Amino acid sequence: IVLAFLGWISIIISTAMPQWKMTSYARDNIVTAQALYEGLWMSCAMQSMGQIQCKVYDSLLKLESSLQATRALMVAAILLGLVALFVAVTGMKCMKCMEDDQVKKMRMAVFGGVIFLIAGLAALVATSWYGNRVARAFYDPFTPVNTR
Repeated sequence: IVLAFLGWISIIISTAMPQWKMTSYARDNIVTAQALYEGLWMSCAMQSMGQIQCKVYDSLLKLESSLQATRALMVAAILLGLVALFVAVTGMKCMKCMEDDQVKKMRMAVFGGVIFLIAGLAALVATSWYGNRVARAFYDPFTPVNTR
């Protein structure tokens, strides 16, 4: 249950982070270099002097469909993880809930574990899908070399 809880917290943190995709612009002068970060909820620009500016995406309708699907899968993984946490804690042996029927208690614990697995698979599909999109854009011959 501890590992499942830590995985669920990791899904929440990774969903909120803006470093899902990084693009760096290094021109002739290193002083004008900048790095652009794109996440599920915002995009950030970091200048070579250390300044970071973030902007939340303006409209849900302007986003690409793959980004919207990734968002939906990650939010579903978070919500499923929350449900799994409650179900699995209910099925733990140390809890007083349903202590008269040990078979049902064991089934609750197993059901919580299954829900945790489904939440993990949803997060795995979302991150793999987004990573595939980033890799295809990186190896696209029409992408300028200095923006990869």
